[in-house]
Amino acid sequence: MKFIVSSSLLLKNLVSIGGILNARNTMPILDDFLFELQGDTLKMTASDLETTMISEMKVDMSEGDGMFAVPAKMLMDVLRTFSDVPMTFTIDLANQSVALSAGEGHYHISGHNGEEFPHLPEFSDAETIKLTSETLTNAISKTLFATSNEELRPSITGVLFDITPNEVVFVATDAHKLVKYSKSGSFGETVTNFVVPKKPLNQLKNILQNEDCEVTVEYNKTNVTFTFGTYKMFSRLINSPFPNYNMIIPKDNPNCMIIDKGQLLNTMRRIGYFVSQSTNQIRMKIGGNVLVISGEDMDLSNKAEEKIACEYTGNDIVIGFNAKFFQEMLTHVDTANVRIELSQPNRAAVILPIEESETDEKLFMLISPVMLNNY
Repeated sequence: MKFIVSSSLLLKNLVSIGGILNARNTMPILDDFLFELQGDTLKMTASDLETTMISEMKVDMSEGDGMFAVPAKMLMDVLRTFSDVPMTFTIDLANQSVALSAGEGHYHISGHNGEEFPHLPEFSDAETIKLTSETLTNAISKTLFATSNEELRPSITGVLFDITPNEVVFVATDAHKLVKYSKSGSFGETVTNFVVPKKPLNQLKNILQNEDCEVTVEYNKTNVTFTFGTYKMFSRLINSPFPNYNMIIPKDNPNCMIIDKGQLLNTMRRIGYFVSQSTNQIRMKIGGNVLVISGEDMDLSNKAEEKIACEYTGNDIVIGFNAKFFQEMLTHVDTANVRIELSQPNRAAVILPIEESETDEKLFMLISPVMLNNY
């Protein structure tokens, strides 16, 4: 079996799927890429058993069909040393020998039997929806940061896809913050939901941000696939019920502040340098049309306070937050101004972007307060 391919194009495809690979694997074959040649189409696969990523490309010349596995790290390291040059792969399938030729260079890599590579899971009884790459990229970008790393609560380590005929809602939470990103439209007759792990979503986001295409999402009770362009991703779903996020959202928030997002974010960053790095606790005092943000580190005798003008309606309130969590949420808001809704010092605050025009995509954020000390 033999084929010739552009080294830079091959590297681009391998880097796109290579983020799936783990640094340490229980099966040596998972350190490899699976190559499958059929006619002039080369299919490349990477897998960690939970997630499988496939990319296809056309080769410049091919002789024979077949499959083989090749060590991923070594191949990508070699390809990175070349500019865009034609590279010839000659594979002896009998002994899994892979010979590479580029210019005056000749190289040999010991490959492996492609039949040993894990097979894709069976995919039956699947439902399908279609999303634009822009919508899916936005949804992942706005929610992924709010997922938890707590392995004892697997359901909140991923992003919930909550699908109804008129809306798809993406939700992530770590019990301290919650983000909901919704897209209205026409999505068939199905009412269902499933939780996708963060690793495949992060990989998907990295590829989709450079694509302008339609993404076909197929899902059943155990797996989901994302198909677009020359890529296909398979992922197992998290088999654990997601919290009822609608029960968490406060229904009555009589206190409302509208404020410049950039000014608020920069002020929080400055105050954050003066607070305890173990708690990141800041104090927000709101009254009239003034927000006072303050914080201190008693161990180091550092403290800071700053005032910001705002539009405020409601009762005066003093409430504490984790500065890093609040900053994290603000950085994922794209609008110039934000609306912050509050009720009581011990109840979560709602953060909403103030859109300049109507849109079919909505962002909702929720952040839990912290108990204030020494005030």
